Amino acid sequence: MGKIIAVANQKGGVGKTTTSISLSAALAEKKKSVLLVDCDPQGNATSGFGIDKSALEKSVYDILIEDMPIDQVVMDTEYGVRVVPSVIDLAGAEVELVDLPDKQYRLKKALDAVRNYFDFIIIDCPPSLGHITLNALAAADSVLLPLQCEFYALEGLTQLMSTIQLVQEQLNENLEVEGLLLTMYDGRTRLSIQVEEEVRSHFADKVYETKIPRNVRLSEAPSYGQPIFAYDPQSKGALAYMSLAEEVLAHV
Repeated sequence: MGKIIAVANQKGGVGKTTTSISLSAALAEKKKSVLLVDCDPQGNATSGFGIDKSALEKSVYDILIEDMPIDQVVMDTEYGVRVVPSVIDLAGAEVELVDLPDKQYRLKKALDAVRNYFDFIIIDCPPSLGHITLNALAAADSVLLPLQCEFYALEGLTQLMSTIQLVQEQLNENLEVEGLLLTMYDGRTRLSIQVEEEVRSHFADKVYETKIPRNVRLSEAPSYGQPIFAYDPQSKGALAYMSLAEEVLAHV
């Protein structure tokens, strides 16, 4: 049975989509079968694998709102990762889900039907704690939390941990914290070092040893529709995400 990992943080710009793309691609490089579910209306994980969003006829929106089976929506990529794409229409799903039955379990129902076909299912969540993110957390076995090395990082993390606890109590008692991932890390700055010390002091073994550095190549890769392992496999960003994949595999 495949493991479902939601990549979540209510703050934008912390590296969620970069992590979703790069971890998926790294696991594929490790010969694992991987499905990436893009649940962000911006669709950056979709375009990050070279999929033209403007040409899509079906997306994760149809799964959540129309009960469309995943096998009618999933797309192959040349990078060994299969993708359930997203389009801007998904933004309207937040409102539409309110009146639907089992509104928090619609993604879980869809993923349960295909999880045996994959080693890993990675869900890229939107930067909010609405119905779409709740669907992802209700479907997931664990949640991976990217954390930017900035002054307000811990403040946002406290709110997110409270949300995870509520999900555990009300929607998914088996949800675990997969790990906290320090992103945009710069060991030359005192701020990055202080954030790392603070996070490790509070969460200890839940913090990955791998830290994702600030890396220009990581920022450039999506504009070419390629994961970092196709764009620049020897970059610091690629090496860091391969290290993260090894840690994730070690946990399994």
